[in-house]
Amino acid sequence: MAAPAAVETPCGRDAIADGLLGLLRPAVQQLDLHVHSVRESQVELREHIDNLATELCRINEHQKVALDLDPYVKKLLNARRRVVLVNNILQNAQERLRRLNHNVAKETARRKTMLETSGAFSTRSPSKP
Repeated sequence: MAAPAAVETPCGRDAIADGLLGLLRPAVQQLDLHVHSVRESQVELREHIDNLATELCRINEHQKVALDLDPYVKKLLNARRRVVLVNNILQNAQERLRRLNHNVAKETARRKTMLETSGAFSTRSPSKP
């Protein structure tokens, strides 16, 4: 007795592909939401860093005591630069996720129409005499 063969029919492959697409779509959408929320946090962090750097410069100008805050301001500006860099990376990743989600939806629709058109032919059965 031969071992059962892997599903090689077009309908079997389409069912597997549809199942995989069904599994991937929620994960991609959830990842997209998380990236969006991280990007919002990054923008908020960048604004706080800008405000803090401005405040430190203002304090430094009004201080009578010679307190050197310039190294701290430079550190904040460096941190801001890194936040902007991470934000750009996240923006690119989110754009790739958006395109992936779009392609998954397009492929799902294409396969669904293929199944529906092939289903129309397979539902006909020869009539019994």
